[in-house]
Amino acid sequence: MGSSISTDVVLYRRLLSHVIPYWRVFFLSIISMIILAGTDPAIPALMQPLLNGAFIEKDPDTIALMPFLFVGLFAIRGLAAYVSNLSLNWVANKVIMDLRQAMFERLIDFPASFYDQNNSGSLMSRFTYDVTQIKEASTNAISTLVRDSLSVIGLLAWMFYVDWLMALICLLSAPVIGIIVTIIKRRIRKMSRKVQGTMGELHDVLSESFDAQKVIKLYGGQEVEKQRFFNTINSHRRFAMKFVQASVATGPAIQMITAVLLAIIIYVATQQAMSGSIDTGDFVSFFAAIAMIMGPLKRLASVNEHIQKGLAACESVFSLLDTDVELNTGSKELSNAKGKVEFRDVSYSYAESETNALQNISLSIDPGETIALVGESGSGKTTLANLLPRFYQHKSGSIYYDDIEINELSLMSLRKNIAYVSQDVVLFNDTVRNNIAYGELKDVTDDAVLAAAEAACATEFINELPEKMSTIIGEDGTRLSGGQRQRLAIARALLKDSPLLILDEATSSLDTRSERHIQSALENVKKGRTCLIIAHRLSTIENADYIVVLDKGRIVEQGKHDELLKLQKHYAKLHQVQFAESK
Repeated sequence: MGSSISTDVVLYRRLLSHVIPYWRVFFLSIISMIILAGTDPAIPALMQPLLNGAFIEKDPDTIALMPFLFVGLFAIRGLAAYVSNLSLNWVANKVIMDLRQAMFERLIDFPASFYDQNNSGSLMSRFTYDVTQIKEASTNAISTLVRDSLSVIGLLAWMFYVDWLMALICLLSAPVIGIIVTIIKRRIRKMSRKVQGTMGELHDVLSESFDAQKVIKLYGGQEVEKQRFFNTINSHRRFAMKFVQASVATGPAIQMITAVLLAIIIYVATQQAMSGSIDTGDFVSFFAAIAMIMGPLKRLASVNEHIQKGLAACESVFSLLDTDVELNTGSKELSNAKGKVEFRDVSYSYAESETNALQNISLSIDPGETIALVGESGSGKTTLANLLPRFYQHKSGSIYYDDIEINELSLMSLRKNIAYVSQDVVLFNDTVRNNIAYGELKDVTDDAVLAAAEAACATEFINELPEKMSTIIGEDGTRLSGGQRQRLAIARALLKDSPLLILDEATSSLDTRSERHIQSALENVKKGRTCLIIAHRLSTIENADYIVVLDKGRIVEQGKHDELLKLQKHYAKLHQVQFAESK
């Protein structure tokens, strides 16, 4: 239990550290809460002179003054409540915005292996659901803890002032309530984690259904997906109900304890009234304080629900913020890069894989050379290309760019000198121009963008779009064909004009006519630039300076097209299969 409390304190302290930049507004909210809490004991305190002075003694001054005091008191309460709620919510929304921004900035700096091991739905859930639960912990919980704790203290102080014996009896409930809250707290935290987990699964199902809607329709998967979605939301509902069962049990338990105490207090009060040791004003004032203290006590009992939700969310959010980003220990910069690349005895294996995806790769590429990587699926071609920009970190051996080990280079400098076109084209829901001139290229001239589009044979279809370069292409370029999307990605790489160009099956989605145009454009682009081409269609790389054949993560052959055909080994077999398929 001690360890759990310690963890909770650490989490909450870390959450509150994000409030520090807005301490002035937060301090204003605390002051307002103190004022609001201070007016709580003033209400039963006014009941005493109201009854004794106005109703029993019939004092005209008291009768005239009391309405103004009550109006003034509630005016102060209303203003204090408005300021405290407004300022606290302002701070909470600022903290949530800061956390989301920090999470996103962390997210885009994670290595590619992180995305291999974490699904997008769970990550999205942290941004959309978990972080909103933190708001509950940083607004409702803080408001309740500060305001209602002070209210309880103030009302108890007044009750002790009126009658210490009856007030002492009220305090007997504190240990019992504490035990109940501690027991229920553990259940609430556990169920809160389960609810967050099912929200991540829900995002996964939705995301996959959106992306795979054509496959679902084509293969009749509607009922399967409907059942899958139902199972997920039903699981979420069950854990949510278990959370509710635990959270709502607190109130009735505390109310029962309070009812027993009230019965005892009523008995003691009637005995004192009979002996004359307490007058009517004190008696009513004391019970008014008891009635008023019930609200803050209930809220303090239920605040555990908000705190446990928030702390479970904090665990999720902070674990993301604490995840290691890409290693960027290099400090050297590439200046006037030439595009020389060398792999020396490089090996790599993916996480949780028992076999190496690459094994003892040694390869040298001179500036301006065009090298093609070929091999069957899973032979390691794309993995090899991904090691160059350090999307993945090689396990052993060394990789050099212009005779500098890439781990000694800063990531920004290394990647600035590499252009990459993947077989999985990535486009943004933006204009054609902004997709070509993306990121650091956003400020280039329109003429440069147009030249890149022409080199990629993209102007042919761009000029047919409604707003040409200013046309919004939809999420991931859904308003374009596969070949058009591929050409935009190639144009983006050409605009970057890096000394090293990696083409990972970049012409795979093009028709024969477009592919011919692209091949012609690439012949011009390749001049003075090192090109590493991963190709499935061997006809596209016959003119490469030399071809490297991979098989099961190893280099098994390398040489020119004609030389490899004469060997009648791996490359010749691949070529023979493709030639037979093309007939």
